[in-house]
Amino acid sequence: MEDKLRALADQARQAIDQADDNQQLEQVRIEYLGRQGRLRQIMQSISDLPAQQRPAIGQLANRVSRELQRLLAQRVTELEAAATEADKEAQKIDVTLPGRGPRVGKQHPLMATLEEMIDIFLGLGFVVAEGPEVENYYYSFEALNYPEFHPAMDEQMTFYITDDVLLRSQTSPVQIRVMEQQPPPVRIVAPGRCFRRDTVDATHCHTFYQLEGLLVDEGVTFADLKGTLEVFAREMFGPDCHMRFRPDFFPFTEPSAEIALTCIICGGKGCRVCDYTGWLEVGGSGMVDPNVLAKVGYDTEKYTGWAFGVGVERFAMLRYGIDDIRLFYTGDMRFLEQF
Repeated sequence: MEDKLRALADQARQAIDQADDNQQLEQVRIEYLGRQGRLRQIMQSISDLPAQQRPAIGQLANRVSRELQRLLAQRVTELEAAATEADKEAQKIDVTLPGRGPRVGKQHPLMATLEEMIDIFLGLGFVVAEGPEVENYYYSFEALNYPEFHPAMDEQMTFYITDDVLLRSQTSPVQIRVMEQQPPPVRIVAPGRCFRRDTVDATHCHTFYQLEGLLVDEGVTFADLKGTLEVFAREMFGPDCHMRFRPDFFPFTEPSAEIALTCIICGGKGCRVCDYTGWLEVGGSGMVDPNVLAKVGYDTEKYTGWAFGVGVERFAMLRYGIDDIRLFYTGDMRFLEQF
């Protein structure tokens, strides 16, 4: 019996040393120290020995049990320490490798252009005004002197949500909201996103950004409008930038004029962006129609005003030499990282 206990102890020690993880170690414990384990079976057979041998064999069995429990606990500690060290090694940073700098975000070329445009008008004494992108029929058309038959009110031009609620097709409603809240003088620029049912091509998109300006005061003339926009154009593109005004029609201005700038991409020679005319239309302008001023309660005998609206994408295309408006909205980082 004594030899069996010593042989069992030697086998258990070897099994404990060879266990590579806690699962294998648990199997060793069950095999040798479990309720049905080999040591327990030997201890149950001690009662079959002669009475004079039982004490010595019992003491030896207890010593073997305590030793194996100690070795099991020791091996658990060793395995845990090894796992911790391996985890540290896996997370170790190799300081000899070249560093990886964080990617620094950049401003989108549209937003950079819009901010520069706004800064120019702030320097001219204007303030920024904003309004909702989801508008109602009154502010979008009726207050702006649109006749009921005007094609801009057709569903082919405007995204309607309900019969009276729509996505604004221009930032002009902001002008009405501002004039309703304050008396003249009014000097504002209204930047924002607009929506129209346009076919997407190199120069048009259903979603675009616009910057509108409004000035209402005593003695305001069309010459003031032209002078202001010429200063703006020179600040944006330099002293050689030319501006063209051609008669046009807009319901909320009279007289009205289309604004066009020399196509900087082709230098006025003609290209795909300017439809081979040498000019790039950037918006409309004109003197505020007296009917619009009257609707907000202004004295049309005392006050006059002018307004304009330009597309921010057109200015960004000129500023950066971009020939396709769709590039602004693809999200292609190869394009955006150039700016």
